[in-house]
Amino acid sequence: MSLPRITADTLLINADIRTMDPLVPRAEALAIAGGRILAAGSEAEMRALAGEGAEVLDAGGRLVLPGFHDTHIHLQDGGHHTVESADLTEAGSAEEIVEAMAAFAGTHDRPWVFGSFYNSALLTEKNLSAAVLDRAVPDRPAMVTAADAHNACINTAAMRALGLTAATEDPPEGHFVRDAEGNPTGYLHERAVTWVNHRRPQPTDEEYREGVLWAQAHANEHGITGVLDALVEERHRRIYAAMAEAGELTVRVVATALVKPGEPAEEAVARLSRMREQAQYEMFRIHSAKFFFDGVVENRTAAMIEDYSDEEGGNFPVMFPGEEIAALFPAFDAARFQIHVHCIGDGAVRAALDGMELARKRNGPWPSRHQIAHIQFIDPADIPRFAELGVVANVQPLWARMEAPVSEMSIPVVGPERSKYIYAFGALTRARAELVLSSDWTVSTLNPFAIIETAITRKPGREELDVEPLLPEEALTIEQCVAGYTMLAARAGWRDAETGSLSPGKQADLIVLDQDIFACDPRDIGETKVVMTMLGGRAVHGGV
Repeated sequence: MSLPRITADTLLINADIRTMDPLVPRAEALAIAGGRILAAGSEAEMRALAGEGAEVLDAGGRLVLPGFHDTHIHLQDGGHHTVESADLTEAGSAEEIVEAMAAFAGTHDRPWVFGSFYNSALLTEKNLSAAVLDRAVPDRPAMVTAADAHNACINTAAMRALGLTAATEDPPEGHFVRDAEGNPTGYLHERAVTWVNHRRPQPTDEEYREGVLWAQAHANEHGITGVLDALVEERHRRIYAAMAEAGELTVRVVATALVKPGEPAEEAVARLSRMREQAQYEMFRIHSAKFFFDGVVENRTAAMIEDYSDEEGGNFPVMFPGEEIAALFPAFDAARFQIHVHCIGDGAVRAALDGMELARKRNGPWPSRHQIAHIQFIDPADIPRFAELGVVANVQPLWARMEAPVSEMSIPVVGPERSKYIYAFGALTRARAELVLSSDWTVSTLNPFAIIETAITRKPGREELDVEPLLPEEALTIEQCVAGYTMLAARAGWRDAETGSLSPGKQADLIVLDQDIFACDPRDIGETKVVMTMLGGRAVHGGV
């Protein structure tokens, strides 16, 4: 008895397809059946697989790629902040913050007024304070949060509502900036931001859901079909699970659950194991443990091996003591969690690698693909350790350009010698490290094509600053960038059996672009538009 022949219900023809599958790297047509890739090949071959009434989509000769994966993004929080806040992205001064916040406050009568995404390299504790925000919002609490989420500021009404006074102690791994008399100025560093967020009025689940709906549409518009939400707690799990059960997600979400300093390893593993058990959906999974090992250079919380090189000097300790890392990393590794670590300074990077090496020695090697994110600075001795330990470098290339956060903040603080290894992506790839690209949205744009352009040019876009490239020897190729958003990104998220390439049996997650990013001038890549994004064989953005 012969098995029934599988036929395609959708054909994509007249396309320049790069499948990212080494067995069939290029094709002109795809056959799709039940939301999955049936085959790739010539148009004639694919038409021969079409079932009766199959839909035929003409790509118009355009480039087709697997859907992109953003492997470090704050989808739920970013969507919510975008929906509830004034957009401060373009604010370059305290006066512009005041103007934007005053205008936004006039649009609603909610109890608090929020603003988000200001540039913490331009607006610091030196020029932003409660007194500044009081000029914009004098009559109710207000809070502005930097794009990096490591810095924020609240007004006097907010300090009063929260009970923040000179007697309030700094939270662990956080700091309330104070004046000469010890009174809080309103400016917040690191976990002081969290302290405020936990005490402010809490949004409803519906408000968070609306944020996810907005954010995933924004991601789909830019060709993103999969994300790794880089910080989830119980609320995030609850919202994503409800949306997965309701069939509302249009991006595939994997997530990394937060672990905080001081939590015993056994308790932390048990807590995350319960979260993992409650997050096993086709469209949403928790698979990893998230650690913050340091903060950012802008507020001098990057952990370096040696002290800072500027006149002020000093340093910042790794946020987890060595004995905690030695307990937590092997425990999570043994429980088959991926480990995902925020590391800006070279000291944080080394501590993370040491912990991962210890876990490997204790438990033996397995395809964990533990990840270190950001890697703004790295000691050259640690570069080969990524490949040796099977650790994935999760990088945000948009930051690798000679703008204020680098030229005015990072290089002066860290010094010229260590700055030879700032965003050393080329050196990592030459040392055979597996590199994935991501945005850290809402810290910066999630547009992968703007990110790819800077990864190749190490410069801002044409419409931005005209500056010299930042360490051009650290540039990536277009091939490395696309792999870092597709095949390697899917593998880093433990979902390469289902996505990452347009291979038979995998999900039909793909994008159609308006230009060939492999052939155009690299300085034009950032202008690329997504004509269609398809998830599981269904268009979730645009169409052809």
